[in-house]
Amino acid sequence: MSSCCTCESGVRSPRIWRNGLISGLLLMCLMALADRGMSAEPSIERVTLFEEGRDGFTLYRIPGIVVTSRGSVLAYCEARKFSAADRGEIEIHLRRSTDGGRSWSSPRQVAHQGERLPRNPHLPPGKKAKDFGGPEEQTVNNPVAIACRDGTVHLLYCVEYMRCFHIRSDDDGVSWSKPVEITSEFEAFRAELDWQAMATGPGHAIELKTGRLVVPFWMSNYNPKAKRDKGVGVVFSDDGGLTWQPGEIAIWDAGEPNVAELADGRVLLTARNGDPRSRRVSVISPNGASDWSSPRFIDELYEPGCMAGMVSHSGIPDSGGPLLLFSNAQTTERAHSSRRNLTIHLSRDGGTTWPVSRVLEPGPSAYSDLAILPDGYVLCCFEDGSGPPIQKRKRDWAYTRITLARFNLEWLLQSGSAP
Repeated sequence: MSSCCTCESGVRSPRIWRNGLISGLLLMCLMALADRGMSAEPSIERVTLFEEGRDGFTLYRIPGIVVTSRGSVLAYCEARKFSAADRGEIEIHLRRSTDGGRSWSSPRQVAHQGERLPRNPHLPPGKKAKDFGGPEEQTVNNPVAIACRDGTVHLLYCVEYMRCFHIRSDDDGVSWSKPVEITSEFEAFRAELDWQAMATGPGHAIELKTGRLVVPFWMSNYNPKAKRDKGVGVVFSDDGGLTWQPGEIAIWDAGEPNVAELADGRVLLTARNGDPRSRRVSVISPNGASDWSSPRFIDELYEPGCMAGMVSHSGIPDSGGPLLLFSNAQTTERAHSSRRNLTIHLSRDGGTTWPVSRVLEPGPSAYSDLAILPDGYVLCCFEDGSGPPIQKRKRDWAYTRITLARFNLEWLLQSGSAP
């Protein structure tokens, strides 16, 4: 009987059935690889999450993003009510996705749901003449989430750049606990830096393999005679967020830090800075809280004075093992109006070198954060000024919307080396 024939009864021959089974299994394997982010084809999608002038808010800024252990995606930001200013009537808004970032719930306020608090009287010298709203307005700022392996999601945020609160969710961000103030942990740093403003992150924070929760922060003193005027460090929890402790100052003269756990358990912290070398500065700790190494400037990562994103990735077969990904406005021009060229970088050696990069958005773009889906796809949530302007302006504006880009590593690895 020929291998390509059918019996008179209509039953396919064993060889044809066997070949069909093998073909079906191959197809299933290819589909599984694609679902895990290992397809041979580069893939990238975009969706707008928040847009200026929508839902009664002037502007949305300061994005963050995490993926929960159940696979839900939580994207959050500052919703600025009456103006684009860093202070004024500001809320924290969050959107949820349960399909890998393709569709999203409506935005809703998640913090601060407690008592309204007084304004911070301290302002940077260059901003004292700006309109930050009246005494009845309240700034809720710098949300930082931690997605834990047990399904818990923690969210730390600040009020008026001078008080810090912690809330938690046990249902993937659907509901949240009442806020608990943890400002006292930041007061512990006053002996080293008598701060007048402080804030968590922004972006996201991390849970280490040991279970420790590590949250980066920055703090500043605006008095020109202050002994120390700026620094970044961490607060941490070893009991699942029930209590918090101060770590150590990691870098002086820096701001807006981010953290990632390396494959060997150490913690890498990088930070925004004003050094004339215009490169990102980094330090490493063996435990995420103390014993930080001497600062090192990273040649490949340009520093325009802007927040950046960083996340660990387990890698795919062709990527060479565990990876670090980093997102930033890859320019050395420091004017806020020059923020653009949002770039994704890749490191295979724990952040020592960053040989691969690809521009995600060449146009106006600024703050960004990164997260990894269970299938290995990467999510970059970023401030985006590309496309037609929503409001007419005389210059480019990097903050018209917050965009989510969803891509696989093949899209990034297709690009080759950074310039």
